[in-house]
Amino acid sequence: MAAQATALTVVSDGVELSGEESSPPGPESRPIVLLHGLTATRRYVVMGSRALERSGHRVIAYDARGHGRSAPAPDRAYGYEHLAADLDAVLDAAGIERAVLAGASMGAHTALRLALQAPERVAGLAIITPSYEPSRSRNAQELARWDALAEGLRSGGVEGFVRAYDLDGVPEGWRATIETVLRQRLAAHEHPLAVAEALEAVPRSRPFEDMAELAAIEVPTVVVASRDEADPGHPLAVGERYARAIPGAELVVEDAAPPARSPIAWQGGRLSAVLAELASRVHP
Repeated sequence: MAAQATALTVVSDGVELSGEESSPPGPESRPIVLLHGLTATRRYVVMGSRALERSGHRVIAYDARGHGRSAPAPDRAYGYEHLAADLDAVLDAAGIERAVLAGASMGAHTALRLALQAPERVAGLAIITPSYEPSRSRNAQELARWDALAEGLRSGGVEGFVRAYDLDGVPEGWRATIETVLRQRLAAHEHPLAVAEALEAVPRSRPFEDMAELAAIEVPTVVVASRDEADPGHPLAVGERYARAIPGAELVVEDAAPPARSPIAWQGGRLSAVLAELASRVHP
């Protein structure tokens, strides 16, 4: 019998979050919560794969505030303090005391924020393609690019966002794939103007202040990084620094050869296998 997916609606500080939960038949296993990245939706962590459910895991996924089917936040409240509070509210609504958190990019930073401020709620961590580097603030050029993406989406919808993304700067071998994913992701939002606000707010927010803080994490952790040829926005060097900073963390990255190998973070089945292995190491 396949796992049954049910809708999960959570209200966090007045913002309604849309999610779903897939509970396997039989005894309940360790829950895994999936957290997506900026401009994505809950589908874009394991890319629609149901491998975790088929292997007997309880999986909770939800759209971050302003994304997908979740409601916009008031007053541009998209900082990591709000995103971590939403995650805490999702755990409460699902009746979960401790969970394995698997977050990509913005979702990775959100998971770390909660792990640092409420470690009792976290049983394991999968930090997928982190990009936040606490040792430096976003410079004006970086923030201008995020603002340009926000304005492109605000004024021109999906097409405006794609134009502002500047695909000419993407390696030719990945250009078509990335353009397709961008269009699919951006078309999935019910409130694109809220996503535009998040594009301006999230890069200006800091999930934590110093990489040394990550030494306090004591749960099984895997860092899934990507090589720069395919995903320069999430530098491999940053993933390596996270893996060094978190005690006992395992670094997972695709092989360097052959050329144009798809990142593990983009392969739902392979990533699900990494998450299942992590969950197997979590203490009850």
